[in-house]
Amino acid sequence: MLNQHQQFGKESEILAVQYLRKQGYKILETNFKTMLGEIDIIAKDKGTLVFVEVKSRHTGRFGSPKLSVTYKKQKKISMVALSYLKSTHQLNVKARFDVVAITYESSNPKIEIVKNAFELAYQ
Repeated sequence: MLNQHQQFGKESEILAVQYLRKQGYKILETNFKTMLGEIDIIAKDKGTLVFVEVKSRHTGRFGSPKLSVTYKKQKKISMVALSYLKSTHQLNVKARFDVVAITYESSNPKIEIVKNAFELAYQ
């Protein structure tokens, strides 16, 4: 059973998947896990493989959720992405990292996609 924080995250990921589909993304995987970490969504956008991190907040009081994707988090996502690319034999494909930021300011959540949010981080 999920706690309240985990449930909020799960609902945000579902909302992000729905939004990305409306934007033309083809969802390939959700919650891809390795021993190194997890990538929330792996999708295709016009021939580009996209690794998507979903960040959400109940309010905008503490700033945009996209600001919470720190360099440490970028590094972890990058390592998992490389693992995915190796395991699926896709080392030569065009890929990028997007962030979906969701803020629940009112009854209607505000959703923002940041394409190419960061570069591969591995050092």
